[in-house]
Amino acid sequence: MSCFYLDLLKIKDPSFMKQLDIKELEALAADIRAFLITSTSKSGGHIGPNLGVVELTIAMHYTFSSPKDKFIWDVGHQSYVHKILTGRANKFETLRQPNGLDGFPKRKESVHDVFETGHSSTSLSAAAGMVIARDIKQQDYYVIPVIGDGALTGGMALEALNHIGDMGKDIIVILNDNDMSIAPNVGALQNILGKLRTSKYIKKELDKIIRNMPDGDDIRNRLSREDTFFGQLGFMYLGPIDGHNLRDIITYLEFAKSVKGPVLLHVVTKKGKGYKPAELDERGTWHGTGPYKVETGNFIKPVVSAPSWSSIISQELMRLAAEDERIVAITPAMPVGSKLEKFAAAFPERFFDVGIAEQHATTMSAGLATQGMKPFLAIYSTFLQRAYDQVVHDVCRQNLNVVFGIDRAGLVGADGETHQGIFDISFLSSIPNMVITMPKDEAEAKQLMDTAFAYDDGPIAIRYPRGNGPGVEPYLSTETIPIGKWEILIPPVDAVILTFGPTVQLALNAAKQLAATGKQIGVINARFIKPLDEELLRKIIKQNIPILTVEESLLKGGFGASVLEFIEMNNYTNFMLHRIGLPDTFISHGSVQLILESYGISESGIVLKINEMLAQSEKLRAKRL
Repeated sequence: MSCFYLDLLKIKDPSFMKQLDIKELEALAADIRAFLITSTSKSGGHIGPNLGVVELTIAMHYTFSSPKDKFIWDVGHQSYVHKILTGRANKFETLRQPNGLDGFPKRKESVHDVFETGHSSTSLSAAAGMVIARDIKQQDYYVIPVIGDGALTGGMALEALNHIGDMGKDIIVILNDNDMSIAPNVGALQNILGKLRTSKYIKKELDKIIRNMPDGDDIRNRLSREDTFFGQLGFMYLGPIDGHNLRDIITYLEFAKSVKGPVLLHVVTKKGKGYKPAELDERGTWHGTGPYKVETGNFIKPVVSAPSWSSIISQELMRLAAEDERIVAITPAMPVGSKLEKFAAAFPERFFDVGIAEQHATTMSAGLATQGMKPFLAIYSTFLQRAYDQVVHDVCRQNLNVVFGIDRAGLVGADGETHQGIFDISFLSSIPNMVITMPKDEAEAKQLMDTAFAYDDGPIAIRYPRGNGPGVEPYLSTETIPIGKWEILIPPVDAVILTFGPTVQLALNAAKQLAATGKQIGVINARFIKPLDEELLRKIIKQNIPILTVEESLLKGGFGASVLEFIEMNNYTNFMLHRIGLPDTFISHGSVQLILESYGISESGIVLKINEMLAQSEKLRAKRL
């Protein structure tokens, strides 16, 4: 075989694959697998999902013609192989780096990325739209969404299956069944797929018998459409198929191309296939990683002495749950990321992983609250977006005592646009009855958890970032914080900074730097983003000093906007206020620190803005004199 075909860095597009035989395709699969293991060991990334779809992706590009035929990768974290085969292997050293390859499909990167995904369960709806557009325009191409068994639990996916089956249009759905999402899958649908997997050998024997019967093909087609969950929905069901046998996958894909109406190929794969540490992973640790040592599988992590924010919150949740049997924990498929495994082990009857179903998780929490329970819904900021209506309609409208643990609030870095947790303040602040908080350190995190579970007047959200806490010793008392009460860290004299969460330390550092020049800059820990501490805010405004708000979130509709709104509603006219935060745009992937610095959310950015405001204030004062 020519070395050209195995030089991944020279691939321009997938058309070269049409000339390869099975042995050559298998060699290509081995090369891609080795390349993935080596490259992600340096950059980090979603290694587990991609190792699992090497053969599947090769078979798809061999059988179909991208970009004419449309591949849609649900969630999209398994698109690395697709990127390699469409000419992007030579950019893999930039994966998830600033201005580098995105970790998910990106339309501006390649014509082969026809739809952008980062959240689960969206591929089937997008595919339905493409199929309808194709037929209206009388065009000729295949639409092939690839959805994982974990993503299939999402409500959108089931809605789309229902509609696609009813339309009866030509579409080829590939169900990538690896018995995992990030953590092991749960739910009745998972049990259905398990039965389909184990029925493989029974079906083979039945096929042999049916083939020898009169009208055997008709009977076989009818059975494939009617004897499964998917058949009942109107799909021709094909499978289960060994997702690591290239010959079998290609054979089934070629057959699917000849079928009229919706087809579903049930492909069984192994997450992490070909790399033992990832293959043996049962917790989801190898779903997405940072850098690691290829030889041992040991992760290369910076030395940190402080626990993660997620573990700080979960530890306090466990302490509270031991004292209050009403407390339950709910997560939409993120028990590992939200560090709830210990809670699940300690209180199995009070822990609920509902799968990738954020809407259900939120309304289920509301139902629990109506019966006097104290639900804690651990959910990433980016995934809470998916349950917005349920937050508004089912929780806040009824003013129910649900505690939202908003994990990964703020920038998350390498996962980029689809995962940055920068919108929750804007979309939660406008909802009546919602209280929003964010701690500056471990001690305050525990206090705010205690405050939240002592609060009986409606929903309350505690935001906390990705990564580790600052290393502050946790408090020992169980004293709660009055709702809406801010904390004066440095009394304001010349100017004041209002901020919350991790940016409090930036403000303190900036104030210290400015103090060396003879300026006393106040720092207020605005730990309640909603409601505002109106009493303290009035006192600050009456001081007639420059006010700077700082937030690691969207400026539009954010904390600073709420302060401006308060000033306007109270008819204050003599004030100076500036806001530092993130602009009205989607923030791409890259180092969190570099992103923050680029938007002035840094010690130097705060110092620069305060000096500008003080100079402007001095000019105005001189004019008045």
